[in-house]
Amino acid sequence: MTGADIAIKALEMNGAKKIFGYPGAAMAPLVDSISRSSIDYILSRNEQGAGHMASGYARVKRTAGVCIATSGPGATNLITAIATAYMDSIPVVAITGQVNTGLIGKDAFQEVDIIGSTLPFTKHSYLVKDVKDISRVINEAFYIATTGRPGPVLVDIPLDVQKTEYEADGEDAINLRGYKLQGKANEPQVRKVAEALMNAKRPVLLAGGGITCSGAVKEINDFVNQTGIPVISTMMGLGVIPTDDKRFYGMIGSHGAKCANVIINRSDLVIAMGTRLGDRSVANTKGLENAKKLVHIDIDPAEIGKNLQPYIPVVGDIKDVVAQLAPMLDGWKSPSDWTAEADELRSASKPVIDGTDNGFVNPRYFLGRLSEITNSDAYLTTEVGQNQLWSANHYTIKNPEGFITSGGFGTMGYGLPAAIGASVAQSEKPVIAVMGDGSFQMDLPEMGTMRQYNIPVKMVLFRNNRLGMVHEHQYLLYNSNYQMVDITDGNPDFAKLVEAYGIPSVTINENSQIDGAINKMLETEGSFMIIAEVSPFEPTGNALNENVINRRSGKEA
Repeated sequence: MTGADIAIKALEMNGAKKIFGYPGAAMAPLVDSISRSSIDYILSRNEQGAGHMASGYARVKRTAGVCIATSGPGATNLITAIATAYMDSIPVVAITGQVNTGLIGKDAFQEVDIIGSTLPFTKHSYLVKDVKDISRVINEAFYIATTGRPGPVLVDIPLDVQKTEYEADGEDAINLRGYKLQGKANEPQVRKVAEALMNAKRPVLLAGGGITCSGAVKEINDFVNQTGIPVISTMMGLGVIPTDDKRFYGMIGSHGAKCANVIINRSDLVIAMGTRLGDRSVANTKGLENAKKLVHIDIDPAEIGKNLQPYIPVVGDIKDVVAQLAPMLDGWKSPSDWTAEADELRSASKPVIDGTDNGFVNPRYFLGRLSEITNSDAYLTTEVGQNQLWSANHYTIKNPEGFITSGGFGTMGYGLPAAIGASVAQSEKPVIAVMGDGSFQMDLPEMGTMRQYNIPVKMVLFRNNRLGMVHEHQYLLYNSNYQMVDITDGNPDFAKLVEAYGIPSVTINENSQIDGAINKMLETEGSFMIIAEVSPFEPTGNALNENVINRRSGKEA
């Protein structure tokens, strides 16, 4: 067997079914070996797209996604996808080709130190210099990527190592010195949480993406049903509690729901689970710290105290923590007057969404109708920008796997390839990619991947001829000095563009056309695109002052 054969055999033994990637000379032996294996490959149109496909696949399959790239520019094109997976704790095994071992460090053709380049945002990295190590390294890569706090692992294999002959059984034992999984959470600390809850008058649970990583979604829902505690979430925590549940009060943060932000400020105890409490979620860090009302529960001890110093820190797997905590609170209920106050806040701040016709599609109204027509029984991926925030706040998310977005890194160009990965991972539910016309143009060549492999991704394109988030930022903070945000003249005819890939589409510019377009998209076999014309001045948030209302109509105030 060659080193490449050994690597592919190890991938098979670790359950890999699909590989997303782009070939090159330094990866040729591995690609050759794939052809003789049980693993299917998906040829992306860019290595970054392959990484995002592996991410989307991992989030649906709840296993490690695998992507490959050649050396040099192929490897560096993976960097953004690796960083995206790292920030959102997604298990990805990225395998790159490298120049021959004797050429490493000599600036050989297409040589790059990809290990050093990605060191800050991989969970672990390997440069395999001996064919005898390949099987062990692949086994370890999957184990590290999927255990504890998940994340990407990089394996760099030189060309000569891939070609070297060696007989291996692929069953190398995993023995990682220094890599220890978090054990049972400290019971006295968990008991402190229970006591704090029983003494709290206005407690709230802040759900983060770590709940999904832990596989604790059912346990959290049971806990919420048991206690009646109000729940808010980060973007990555959306769907842990269905967003239409009576105990859910919205997403926090600079682009979250007013109700959720008011609740976290009024509360006297915040139970933060599986979130790093980043700057987009919590701006007033001193307020939480000084009030001594923060309980921070996370499997990664490095996150405890990194952004906010908690009153009660708990290091542990959330599923284990909840298993300990729930019996300690037997019979305890969140105070009814606090729940009533939260209900009143939600009712008072519920946005009024305009569904009348005015020459443009209201994206919030569109996403509400998409939720109702599909019953949210779909996988929704987003790009980054206004389309992402409209989706997060107005599409009903009933489970966390159903909402696939780049939260921590905010990567434009993520949504369409992630949708491809999600679609490859399963065929039971439709996969719908929500995009802006700016972000779509960062990954539109992946429609070639969709066409080649008959991957039936549905697409919703909100076209406002602007880089919407930056345009709005310049309106609010820079006295409407719009620079580098108008893409009107550079935008293609999107209907003709998707037609060139053999994909049908429909263009709408009125809210009354939304239902018909969505039904047509869902009824059409294979891929389909809805092009929805959105006002360039459509705001991200819900509040529409007179200026913005006029601008939505094309008038300057």
